[in-house]
Amino acid sequence: MEKSQEGLTVKKDENFSEWYTQLIEKAELADLRYNIKGFLVFQPWSVLSMEKMFSSMEKVLQRKGHSPYFFPTLIPENNLKKESSHIKGFTPEVFWVTQGGDNVLEEKFALRPTSETAFYQMFSLWIRSYKELPFKTYQRANIFRHETKATRPFLRSREFHWIETHCAHASKEDAMSQVKEDMETTKEVLHDIFGLPFMFFERPSWDKFPGAEKTFAADVLNPDGKVVQQPSTHILKQEFPRAFGVTFKDKNGEEKTVWTTCYGPAISRIFASVMIVHGDDKGLKFPWDIAPLQVVIIPINEEVKQKAEKLKLEIEKFASVKIDYSDKRPGEKFNYWEMKGVPIRIDLGLKDLENKKITVFRRDLDKKEVVSESELIKKIKKISEEITKNLTKKADNLFNNKIKDAKNIKEIKKIIEEGGIARCNFCSVEKEGEKCAEIIEKETGAQVRGTKLDEKQKPNGKCAICGKPAHNIVYIAKSY
Repeated sequence: MEKSQEGLTVKKDENFSEWYTQLIEKAELADLRYNIKGFLVFQPWSVLSMEKMFSSMEKVLQRKGHSPYFFPTLIPENNLKKESSHIKGFTPEVFWVTQGGDNVLEEKFALRPTSETAFYQMFSLWIRSYKELPFKTYQRANIFRHETKATRPFLRSREFHWIETHCAHASKEDAMSQVKEDMETTKEVLHDIFGLPFMFFERPSWDKFPGAEKTFAADVLNPDGKVVQQPSTHILKQEFPRAFGVTFKDKNGEEKTVWTTCYGPAISRIFASVMIVHGDDKGLKFPWDIAPLQVVIIPINEEVKQKAEKLKLEIEKFASVKIDYSDKRPGEKFNYWEMKGVPIRIDLGLKDLENKKITVFRRDLDKKEVVSESELIKKIKKISEEITKNLTKKADNLFNNKIKDAKNIKEIKKIIEEGGIARCNFCSVEKEGEKCAEIIEKETGAQVRGTKLDEKQKPNGKCAICGKPAHNIVYIAKSY
């Protein structure tokens, strides 16, 4: 038996790192042997799921008025230089193209680390009047960052697959409305379709996107208490569009600079959270709409082959389905498809068919049910409606009792060590609070994730670190 087909040999809650590594290899999600560090080959099982994830996100974006574009992968150095804080923030991570064939290029080009400077060059040509605003665009693209920290497949690579939206607005208030819409989109897709629980934070001033006035991000919680930053959305400083001359004439004919926002759901990174949040000691579990394969049929013997083919024809009218005709033993097949996370497995045995009964295994509950042959299709459709709800409900419970209040660094450290998220009074999320954040990271290994926009409590008392009057309530967690 091939190594990739063996089951997982470690438990998720005992050795998460090894569990994650084995799952990538044995569920055939990616091959890490490509000979450039930080780049991986995505294999069919992850690609099939990610294609569905892209589709889910793009449908929502288009419904909300974003138009799709394809922009060049190369960005002139001159474009990046136009906004100084942006290039300063990204320069250490940029891959540069300096030669074409045998010729050294007069100007070097960046492999896009993000595309604001490409979009805004064109916005300056396309936008003329307030009547064209908001101007809402997006592209599905690969981006490249020379990540100097340790890389981790799907979670942190030097090339990742994402969607980036870039929008122009008439006012700062309109830009903030777009941020709130992006937050709703994150819930609609990440939570309701992908089943991922998250908290949406406004990042502190020292953790903003290069060139941003405000940065907001969704942190997905992992079972081990760490968080993963998922889609972030930003209101950019007006210096950004101003540098590219992105202006419009308002109702009075006065020329004004637009306000711009950008939003970046990294599908390859979100896939990592799907693996981590829903996966268990057997392997993957997929929400229905993003499962690479939704139904697998296992014929126990040759006599039921004809019945398997007939069932496949019925099921493929509403779901993706495959018959496993491999020469592995039934038990091996069961374990293999459970590890791959297929939501529904149909076990076909001759004796069951003679009794007009069929065994259905559902991966969300790891439970077998015997149903009458006449009720099978109806049962599969019912399960398909329940699977994502069940996985989402279980995932939502990750936040139960995880958020705990802390009054000082000692309590923060204890909460973090126990795999929780600390909430505390904090002096300021502006520049003057950065020293307190550095103390937290040094003492606990965790970071100030930011403030919640919907925070119902008000700061009352002193900063948990420096003792100065508190102006914010912040959340602190370890992250990947």
